[in-house]
Amino acid sequence: MERDRLLRVLGHRVAEGRMSSDTFEHRVDQVLRARSQVELADIARDLPPSNRIVDRLTGVVASVSSMTARLEAAWRTPRLPRFMLPPAGLQRIVVGRAPGCNFILTDLTVSRFHAELYREDTGWMVSDLGSMNGTKVNGWRLTGPAPVHPGDEIGFGNLTFIVAAA
Repeated sequence: MERDRLLRVLGHRVAEGRMSSDTFEHRVDQVLRARSQVELADIARDLPPSNRIVDRLTGVVASVSSMTARLEAAWRTPRLPRFMLPPAGLQRIVVGRAPGCNFILTDLTVSRFHAELYREDTGWMVSDLGSMNGTKVNGWRLTGPAPVHPGDEIGFGNLTFIVAAA
């Protein structure tokens, strides 16, 4: 517990510009090697006391930086094509490369008869038809039938789609 607090204090000091990155790395190494509370106290003995205003400002900058990083990551995330679930009339969809499939994909990682989507009383289900590269729902490879809902990610081989309602 004390070790974690000291590592946070060192991180704040380097962020405030009160410590060089080389000194920070050296002290982090010392903290990780320390075997007692006395050794930990010696590592922080010469650090200047914390300043509440600087601590708050550093916290605000860190939270804004974190939010900016999350927004940037969301913006750069690839937009997946939509897999539209059919209207109420259709009860079954076969996905694959074969001409007889309802949803034909030309990617070589998709089997000729890759997967089947079918409607049950509870909603749509997907089942892999023994494909070589598998079918995934929300990143999980199917081992049996699984429900699919609008907003789920569904993958056939290397292709991934977002399920959308018609």
